[in-house]
Amino acid sequence: MKSQQSTQTMKPATAAKKLGVYLPATPASFQEGVVSRAELNQLQAEPPEWLSELRRNGPHPRPVVAAKLGVSIAGLARGGVTEPLTTEQIEALKQERPEWLEKERATQAEVRKEAARLKARKQEQESAEG
Repeated sequence: MKSQQSTQTMKPATAAKKLGVYLPATPASFQEGVVSRAELNQLQAEPPEWLSELRRNGPHPRPVVAAKLGVSIAGLARGGVTEPLTTEQIEALKQERPEWLEKERATQAEVRKEAARLKARKQEQESAEG
């Protein structure tokens, strides 16, 4: 039996994903090491300036870009957005409102509406059974 619990660590790519930042934009010291669970918690609780700056201005990874634009990651790809975008670029897209973005937002709205309908139906069935 171990008397000490081993420290849980993760690769920088995993930590960047959990922090919602684009790994290549992080400092070299972050990219080259491993991140412990305690370090990740510390970064989330008290983000250093580089992390705050990345979250504020980007470049942002695709999941963050998709969320900020209100579309799916696949919708980004269909729209031709394959690279990380900065907050400024995302805001410009929101202002321009290209046709693909409007179409993908409508698609995403339908997906959410259908998911809500299915959830409500499931709840009705469970309450009728219970």
